[in-house]
Amino acid sequence: MNDKKKLLEICCYSLHSCKNAERGGADRIELCGGFLEGGTSPSIGLVKEVLGQIGIPVFIMVRPRGGDFCYSEDEILTMIADIEIMKEYKPAGFVFGLLREDGNIDIENTSRLIKVASPLPITFHRAFDRCVNPEKGLEELISLGIQNVLTSGQYNFALDGFNNLSKWVKLAKGRIQIMAGSGVNPENIEKIAETNVNAFHFSAKKAFESKMIRTQNTIFMGGEGINEFQNFEADFELISQAKTIIEKLEKM
Repeated sequence: MNDKKKLLEICCYSLHSCKNAERGGADRIELCGGFLEGGTSPSIGLVKEVLGQIGIPVFIMVRPRGGDFCYSEDEILTMIADIEIMKEYKPAGFVFGLLREDGNIDIENTSRLIKVASPLPITFHRAFDRCVNPEKGLEELISLGIQNVLTSGQYNFALDGFNNLSKWVKLAKGRIQIMAGSGVNPENIEKIAETNVNAFHFSAKKAFESKMIRTQNTIFMGGEGINEFQNFEADFELISQAKTIIEKLEKM
């Protein structure tokens, strides 16, 4: 990827969102399940349908649960099994992130997953934003041969992590792709691009009300207080707007 080329990745939780992403001009999709958990491993049915119908590259999230990124051996074995099964459907790559109890990169178990996923490329996701020593962690990810790291600069939103993103792009020296994510949208892409990141991760989510006519709001299927009669999809118009801005940046 040359210095001018910018990548737009859309985080998708459904086949419909993936279709919107492709139609809107996305370069790549991160396919996830578990929207409310911040992204978990998608179902095999979703993987099968997306990879059967979508023409742009699809990276698949491998995360057995929400919460932290310190996994037990049982969870590691589950992640390995997920990779082995999903690899059969020929994705473009995988997305995962593992930390040790002390907040450093879990090199041993990350290496195990990389070996199973090989030769497919890997994105180390925003577990990096909870890494206790990000500069050391960045070098470790590079040494492991990981191609991408998704980060908001260790802030809740990428724009707030502007200074760290700038610093890490310089430290990376092109050895790993720093991908800005969290809070990225058409209004701030140009500003975030000033960090010299050349990849943008965007959910483009828009809320859609349930088609249910009768709604029972006193019984919760998940967490109390969550609107269970509202769905989120990646919005075609937002994706198109982001793509237009990125194409403008590529010409500058």
